[in-house]
Amino acid sequence: MPEAASAAAVRATIGDSEFDRDTAVTRRAPGVYDIDLSAGWTIINAVNGGYLLAVLGRALGDALPHSDPFTISAHYLTASQPGPAVVRTETVRTGRTLSTGQASLFQYDDEGNEVERIRVLASYGDLDTLPDDVRTSAKPPAIPPMDQCFGPKDGPAPVEGSSAITDRLMLKLDPATLGWALGQPSGRGEMRAWFGLSDGRDADPLSLLLAVDALPPTAFELGLKGWVPTVELTAHVRCRPAPGPLRVSITTRNLAGGFLEEDAEVWDSADRLVAQSRQLARVRLG
Repeated sequence: MPEAASAAAVRATIGDSEFDRDTAVTRRAPGVYDIDLSAGWTIINAVNGGYLLAVLGRALGDALPHSDPFTISAHYLTASQPGPAVVRTETVRTGRTLSTGQASLFQYDDEGNEVERIRVLASYGDLDTLPDDVRTSAKPPAIPPMDQCFGPKDGPAPVEGSSAITDRLMLKLDPATLGWALGQPSGRGEMRAWFGLSDGRDADPLSLLLAVDALPPTAFELGLKGWVPTVELTAHVRCRPAPGPLRVSITTRNLAGGFLEEDAEVWDSADRLVAQSRQLARVRLG
């Protein structure tokens, strides 16, 4: 077998993948972690918010007695850049089934001043101890088969500047939400896609924090262009995802005053709703 084909057949595993290496934090002192934010997760020259959420999520998973994020709320204060950063965590409360902590990520500006980039408050537990009963009216999104969907390399670049993150994702977008790429946005504020990591690593609770903020913004289907920076994002992880590609559905119902909300659902290969999120984002009008 040719060397390239052999390499392509090797799938990365949880704990040994580019995502794991790029979100790994080094404990400097109790509650203090160092990381070098990778340029591989940038979009329009800023570090992706979902990647940042996973970085802080990993630090909190080390600092708290429970390892799985159940709910995590983040406020994005300033745009993060690739390069060195420090994460400081604090344990707020420790219980038998849930622990609560907070964390902030800091970088330095050109004058050497410390700048807080993102602050989160999160509750952690053990997903494997949750009961199996499910009572829901939610249904998986209707997305065409993967071979009938389209990825970033199938069309023109959606934004100006860096789109390095797309090289690290397996992203196949529903054609019904791709009108913006053809200059014919639907106006419906919807985005749906098959989602995974390009090296084949299966999803886990931390990568779900990336998945809720990795699709093109719904603002594109509303006829808007350019960066849509997140102001606040809250994610709920509902269960540990089954192996296989995820399906992500994001909708926006209201754009007003230059801000919109995005509601995301993430479904696994077993048709389970494994994560949900809502974020408030700023849009550039005109």
